[in-house]
Amino acid sequence: MNKTERIKVVLVDDHTLVRDSIALMLQQIDDIQIVGSVSSGEEIVNKFRAFNPDVIIMDIMMKGMTGIEATRWLKERSSTIKIILLSSEIKKEFVTAGIQAGIDGYLPKDIEKDNLIDAIHTVMKGEKYFNQAITTLVFEDFYKKEKTHHHAEKQLVLTDLSKRELEVLALIANGKSNKEVADELFISIKTVDTHKMHILDKLGLKNTAELVKYAIKNNLISL
Repeated sequence: MNKTERIKVVLVDDHTLVRDSIALMLQQIDDIQIVGSVSSGEEIVNKFRAFNPDVIIMDIMMKGMTGIEATRWLKERSSTIKIILLSSEIKKEFVTAGIQAGIDGYLPKDIEKDNLIDAIHTVMKGEKYFNQAITTLVFEDFYKKEKTHHHAEKQLVLTDLSKRELEVLALIANGKSNKEVADELFISIKTVDTHKMHILDKLGLKNTAELVKYAIKNNLISL
């Protein structure tokens, strides 16, 4: 493969062992190149232009500047850089703050190698990547409000979507293709297309990348 076609990745984590382990995994992938490895948010902020990465894989909780703070700083200066946050803890406040800062993906540190590689390829296509556990966490209040019928003003929005549409919404937001959604819900791809069109129309969204942001912006998720 031509070297210029490879995805340039920088690793940011204050634990050398974590960075080395991830680097060892990714170095085996033909279209991925590790171009940098640093130990802090401050360091990536100071060196990102020299690395010129396509994707930054970054820990959240580090000494000094957190991964979320570094993400906000980096995105303000280079919107083309894709940032995937890794965390040993899946906390709603971390996910929410990360999304608001502009992250392209969020994954737990115990994910499988294939999931991390899939995340890198997904964000490089301009899409968001959240694994099932994180999508479930983000949308749990969305489902809860739909079932309990509390908060009348919000409920008007939620009841616009059927239970099936909510299921499709969560799966699409998780980055699954229409075929994968169809297989998981045992429906046809044409039905998925119809549900997706209705969801975007009802919620006034332009694309699937806006789904999670919509839930936060409209207070459908408790912070």
